[in-house]
Amino acid sequence: MLRLLLSRRPGDIVRLVVCLLVLGACSAHGARTPTSPAPSARPPSLLSGAVVDYQLGGAYRPASDVTVVVRDRTEKPDPSRYSVCYVNAFQTQPGQLGWWKKHHPTLLLKRQGALVRDPGWPDEVLLDQRTAAKRAAIVTIVSGWFRGCAKAGYDAIEADNLDAWTRSRSLLTRAQTTATAKGLVRAAHATGLAIAQKNTPEIDGRALGFDFAVAEECEVYRECGDYTRLYGRGVVEIEYTDNGRAAYARACRQRAGDHPITLRDRDVVPRGTRGHVFQHC
Repeated sequence: MLRLLLSRRPGDIVRLVVCLLVLGACSAHGARTPTSPAPSARPPSLLSGAVVDYQLGGAYRPASDVTVVVRDRTEKPDPSRYSVCYVNAFQTQPGQLGWWKKHHPTLLLKRQGALVRDPGWPDEVLLDQRTAAKRAAIVTIVSGWFRGCAKAGYDAIEADNLDAWTRSRSLLTRAQTTATAKGLVRAAHATGLAIAQKNTPEIDGRALGFDFAVAEECEVYRECGDYTRLYGRGVVEIEYTDNGRAAYARACRQRAGDHPITLRDRDVVPRGTRGHVFQHC
């Protein structure tokens, strides 16, 4: 998978080193194509030393010490850093409900004719995973977005809302979710991308093939050990300021250096926007 370092330009060498230290298993941007044999997407067990900027609210130039950037799939990746592509894989993306209604109305979860929405994010509707055919259709659609991420130059996927079944009013099951997740993991790896388990510590993501974890507020909910037991140091921890600073401070005291720990404002707004917060330890 790896090419000879001596044949690389200096920027490529830096990128390869970051890949090896952070999530491994990535090729040079532009070298990955859907028809090429998929390189190993398995990262090493260490994320220690990485600095992660979580930019879901809009892309901006990272600080010079940042080595990993997470952005929404509608944004371009950072060409000089290991880039993780955020994809809303189990619910509709905000602003995209009309597209789903037009093109895939049967894949929207309904209860007695009414759309089942995420109570925390009412502009997101859960996807219907109740049959094998619907799960396959969801994987086909989402894997197309994965290919778009790979073509754009991303190195990994963050597939959000793995825990959607917990908000489904008992319409979806964990077994259905894990079946969909397995399909998404296979799709990401077939495209040459690593893929992260997002939250949901009650699921053994390692058994499903996930490569690392993105854990929001695991210190607040005292769940961080659930992720580190599965992924070791392969955990990206995100804490938020609206919980106060105590959880972040405690996380830094306990785990700084073990894996990346980032503090962000809840709306993850770009730098220069009022309310923006980005710290790491």
